[in-house]
Amino acid sequence: MDRRPEKVIVNSSSYIDSNLGLTPYYWGYHTCPPGHKYGPATRDHYFIHYIIKGKGIFQLNKETYSLTEGQGFLICPNDIAYYRADDNDPWVYTFWGFNGIDALQYLNRANLNHSNPIFTHHYDDQFSEIINKMINLKDRIQSRDVMFTGLLFQLLSILIEDSNNEIKSEYTKDLYVKKAIDYIHRNYSNKTSIHEIANFVGLDRKYLSTIFKSVSGISPQEYLVKYRINKACELMANNALTIGDIARSIGYTDPFLFSKVFKKIKGCSPRDFKNSL
Repeated sequence: MDRRPEKVIVNSSSYIDSNLGLTPYYWGYHTCPPGHKYGPATRDHYFIHYIIKGKGIFQLNKETYSLTEGQGFLICPNDIAYYRADDNDPWVYTFWGFNGIDALQYLNRANLNHSNPIFTHHYDDQFSEIINKMINLKDRIQSRDVMFTGLLFQLLSILIEDSNNEIKSEYTKDLYVKKAIDYIHRNYSNKTSIHEIANFVGLDRKYLSTIFKSVSGISPQEYLVKYRINKACELMANNALTIGDIARSIGYTDPFLFSKVFKKIKGCSPRDFKNSL
């Protein structure tokens, strides 16, 4: 990477026809000097930047994004954008300008658009290889646009896969949490522990707690306790049940512990709550 020239811009070798599925305009690589900036300005085509190292800011739609290595941004046609390299750690980026009747379709599949212009991809050998091949296209004359189109497809396929993996990851988290909640609903009356719930779901106890809180806003232990107490409140209306009966019915073998937990959540003792009914 360090042997690359400071700046390369390679233009397409064919005439620009936006009626094609994917039309390359130009591509390049730039080691920016401190404070290097562009804009505010617009373009009539799609423009992607990917940051290899360093950092800077990107402004679009009245939003300012602080970006660093492994992140990138999309500028859509007619967007008014501004970007600037950091003064102390200026970014090094590669960029692609393109258009075509299928360009928007591919970008949508990568979840990139006017309202969501930022993406993340860990800089790896695959990305480095694509960048090096693009830079070397400057030595091709007649076929560089064909070669670049193929490399552009590779780039977009990586971004599409990254987007799908993010969606899949979030979807998987939701499924794990739903599975844990279902287990609590079925087993709250038993002596259930978070360790047992984690084993049932198939996750480490700490990781389950982390994703459970990220999805529901509370820990699995808090959810279990609140669910039990709410069930206890439902049982309070049954005059045939004593406080001890209710405690055992929701998984508490110690009625004193049950009373302590109940008062902490509801603000009164189980007996006072029952009498109020």
